[in-house]
Amino acid sequence: MAGSTPFRKRRSRQPELTTGPGRDAARQDAPASGDTAGTHVERGRTASLAAAVGRGAAKGGRGARAGLTALADRIIANAPRIPVRDLATLRAQFPGLGPEELADKLVAGAAHGTSTVGAGVGAAAMLPVPPAMPAELAAEIAGVAAVEFKLIAELHEVYGLRAPGTLSQRSLAYLAAWADERGIDVTAPTTVNAALGLQMRRELRQQILKRTFRNLPSLTPFMIGATVGAVMNRRDTRRLAAKVRKDLRARQVPWEALPGGSGGPLPLA
Repeated sequence: MAGSTPFRKRRSRQPELTTGPGRDAARQDAPASGDTAGTHVERGRTASLAAAVGRGAAKGGRGARAGLTALADRIIANAPRIPVRDLATLRAQFPGLGPEELADKLVAGAAHGTSTVGAGVGAAAMLPVPPAMPAELAAEIAGVAAVEFKLIAELHEVYGLRAPGTLSQRSLAYLAAWADERGIDVTAPTTVNAALGLQMRRELRQQILKRTFRNLPSLTPFMIGATVGAVMNRRDTRRLAAKVRKDLRARQVPWEALPGGSGGPLPLA
């Protein structure tokens, strides 16, 4: 019709697929992108969790090292204050005994002392409180170290092999012997000097760590730990003494060959 607007054809629209492979492909594509996003989120969460665990382990490792260092420093600071009897005093207290008999007496007394320390810590842990356990272990190790340090120092006196130097230098040398579980060679200056350096502190921390794991059974509740701690400490002290005495016997100096025939008093400086 003239003057009228022609009818516009509508664009043909492709009918929506309801069935067929095209519909199935579209359905498979949509979840695929969602799965990718979910995977990224899950990986992100896993990585964050792993990082958090790593930070916690690192913090725990630093705390353990700090605890070992603090305990080692405490033992080093206490060592010069531990009274050590010289050979003359020991012979006066145990008259008529030779070197081996006197050493046996010292080992028996030290084993009884460390056994008492282990039994005391085990009794204190009858009803264990987890926050107190590290302190209890540290107290036991420090107590055992003091008894065994005294034993090692007096065994060196009995075998005529007193460490040279001042009181502090001798204390560090005997601590090195405790950490190495062997007698020191007083004729080798490098052996004594090594005790004054960082190597001794490192070995001391390793010895403390080893003792810590070995003393864990003493924290068993219901007085079982008291028995276990007493038996284990007595056994370990006797084993340590046997190792030290074996080294000292190989370099033993007879009492008659010592200055004054019986060993002079220990210098205090």
